[in-house]
Amino acid sequence: MRVACLAFWFYDYTIQMANELARHAEVLLLLPDYRSEEYVGNIDPEVKVHIFRYSQEHGRPGPSRYSMLRDIVAAIHDFKPDVVHFQVNNPMLCPLLPMLRKYPLVATFHDIEPHPGEDRLLDIGSLLYRLTLFVSRVLPDRIFVHGKALREVLVENYHVPGEKVHIIPIGEHEVTPFKKFEQQGREPDGLRVLFFGRIHRYKGLDYLIQAEPLITREVPDARIVIAGTGEGFSRYAEKIAGRDAFEVYNYRIPYEEGARLFQQASVVALPYVEASQSGVIPTAYGFKRPVVVTDVGSLPEVVEHGKTGYIVPPRDPAALAGAIVSLLGDPAACRRMGEQGYTKLKTDMAWPTIAQSILAVYSELAPAQGRGKPPADEAFAETAPAGGRER
Repeated sequence: MRVACLAFWFYDYTIQMANELARHAEVLLLLPDYRSEEYVGNIDPEVKVHIFRYSQEHGRPGPSRYSMLRDIVAAIHDFKPDVVHFQVNNPMLCPLLPMLRKYPLVATFHDIEPHPGEDRLLDIGSLLYRLTLFVSRVLPDRIFVHGKALREVLVENYHVPGEKVHIIPIGEHEVTPFKKFEQQGREPDGLRVLFFGRIHRYKGLDYLIQAEPLITREVPDARIVIAGTGEGFSRYAEKIAGRDAFEVYNYRIPYEEGARLFQQASVVALPYVEASQSGVIPTAYGFKRPVVVTDVGSLPEVVEHGKTGYIVPPRDPAALAGAIVSLLGDPAACRRMGEQGYTKLKTDMAWPTIAQSILAVYSELAPAQGRGKPPADEAFAETAPAGGRER
């Protein structure tokens, strides 16, 4: 089997998927030149790589260009894949997917809808994102999502046929870059609660801040560590009451520093008010740390309550604080749950397990593999803009 894997983002995820698939199939991995140089060293030598141009001056992503689309289409046609598997995350898919319709198409949705606070009705970026989601729901032959809750959204809210949507775990992709910098023997540095990743309103950081007085009342030495960037932090800084209880790293965290923060944490908290899934959970499991998550989206599907962490209601600072205090007060439970989370990561959420599920779906498309594959120029001409000029 020959598989073309296309991504404009989600580099770690797509590379690790391609590496595992290459154990069972011939794989072409197509990545943009925008920041991909940070990741190409992680690609297995068995994977064939094609880097397409997607940059303008100063490394900023450029608009849709005839030459870029032509390059992607030509590379895929030259490879003659049985399946084209793409990650849903970029407006460039809108003109590209119709050009690739001659092949069985498989999509992975990491998010079904824009997160609250990130979707502005008249904003061009939000409109393009919604158009991308619409096109990506309609055209693929099969769709992967990271949880039952996400599948239900597609089937019930968007009327995507249920047989078309398959569930796979989010996998180990987030933890792998951090693990390179793990230091053996490094233990939690005191009683630390880690909030890690992009900071946006749907992440519920407000509720962790509100929970802090309840936590430190029971565990005076506890510290809340906030690591990441996103929207302006001033609105959160104003709400922090006990400033001595907080450590704030408000910037994009390098992998080496991220590894230190996870190793020094006792508990990893995800107080989200909305979510699809989160790579923070498998990263915590990779460092053998228990998690406290809210019951939103598909987060509870990868947390075993009382075994790998705790699940609490969203927007409930008291419940959040209670679960965190319970773990901070029981170091043995933290270690036990951390070990059980690590076992879950290396079994249910491991790439060999995920790849078998993906390959089974590819095999369902085998009857469609005989569809005609026109030359690149012919396929592109069918859908290229009039005049064929770059913009």
